[in-house]
Amino acid sequence: MARPDLKNFRRIVVKVGSSLLIDSDAGEVRAGWLAALAADIARLHGEGRELLVVSSGSIALGRSRLKLPRGALKLEESQAAAAVGQIALARIWSEVLGDHGIGAGQILVTLQDTEERRRYLNAVPVINENDTVATNEIRYGDNDRLAARVATMTSADLLILLSDIDGLYDAPPAGNPDAKLIPVVESVSSEIEAMAGAAESELSRGGMRTKIEAGKIATQAGTHMVIASGRIANPLAAIAGGRCTWFLTPANPVTARKKWIAGSLEPKGTLLIDAGAAA
Repeated sequence: MARPDLKNFRRIVVKVGSSLLIDSDAGEVRAGWLAALAADIARLHGEGRELLVVSSGSIALGRSRLKLPRGALKLEESQAAAAVGQIALARIWSEVLGDHGIGAGQILVTLQDTEERRRYLNAVPVINENDTVATNEIRYGDNDRLAARVATMTSADLLILLSDIDGLYDAPPAGNPDAKLIPVVESVSSEIEAMAGAAESELSRGGMRTKIEAGKIATQAGTHMVIASGRIANPLAAIAGGRCTWFLTPANPVTARKKWIAGSLEPKGTLLIDAGAAA
């Protein structure tokens, strides 16, 4: 099946992970890479497309400024790092987009902001999870699924997950020269789910598993998704002719309320069976 063309999408959500945005050794933003990405965003914006950015990086930036040790952080350390880092992250995005005459608005969300349908907002944001108040029990835990929920909330046409890897492979490509890139996924089957691996780095809370879960949420709601490499300059411009994996929507995507239910990340339902049904 032919791959979709990026120019055919009107509203696009772009997810940027910490491992791409932040230099783990220096603890600072990869300024040159981000400037190139901002140029891509500005180009699409200038063509009349609506862009939303889901950006990680607050905890990574905050941990550097607070001089926290490497490795897993305690909840309170993550919250403190997020509080410090989010200020820096918002300023950085404001500056790089401002260089192209584009304003940036910060929106921080928690799990309930998308699990409760009445909280939907029309937002033109740079979005991140509000890690300052999120707990282990009430959080997304990764921005792949957050980006998918944002895409469904805003009825986006396309979700782009920029990653350390250029797409989904039929086997782990690290150390496996025979691993083959899958260019198009028409349906997220159990076979596709079995191809997922673990998180790639300590800066990343996701991995291919959460990207495939994001693909299920997005495509069931009528949003195409693409996993593409963010390890190159101008990664959005490279999607058209580059190596990537497209996740396609079904012929009959679900209705607005069903999209919200289908993408729910925190099960809360109950099933009541009366005596008549039991009989």
